[in-house]
Amino acid sequence: MISVTDLRNGTKVEMDGGLWECLDYLHQKIGRGGAKVVAKFRNLETGSIVDRTFNSGEKLQDIFIEGKTMQYLYPDGSDFVFMDMETFDQVNLNGVLVGDASKFMKENTEVEVQFYGDKPLKITLPNQVILKITQTDPGVRGDTVSGGTKPATLETGAIVQVPLFVEQDTSIKVDTRSGEYLSRA
Repeated sequence: MISVTDLRNGTKVEMDGGLWECLDYLHQKIGRGGAKVVAKFRNLETGSIVDRTFNSGEKLQDIFIEGKTMQYLYPDGSDFVFMDMETFDQVNLNGVLVGDASKFMKENTEVEVQFYGDKPLKITLPNQVILKITQTDPGVRGDTVSGGTKPATLETGAIVQVPLFVEQDTSIKVDTRSGEYLSRA
């Protein structure tokens, strides 16, 4: 158990029958009354966000989240198959859990999967991945009205904006957090 006065950004707790991560917190001391803690939480399972107010003496159940390095193997219908790098066990993860990360995952990509017990909660990709461009239009010299970029389709199906000089079949580095082109690889 932890006191609500010990809440910090990123603290993970169990409350109201769910698993929550603290996004923001504020300690308030009001005149004669006792101190209060106002916190914003994100549900780790559904992604919903709620604001809660606690009295300073209240306690919450803290939880331990384990991170495992796993390797993406292949899609299986709406699921994705991952392999634990230590035990070589294969795990099917729901497409909803993987979410937008699937746009930048190709076979053999290593990801960090966070588990609470045996239940997967979140997938974290590396900050940068190297992907090959499968389709893009040739760049036309002087065509800078659009800011000097053009759309390019990657081998995973994601579409990113790349500079005009980047050609088809070129490998590029992409930032997985923003989906932006970084450089040629």
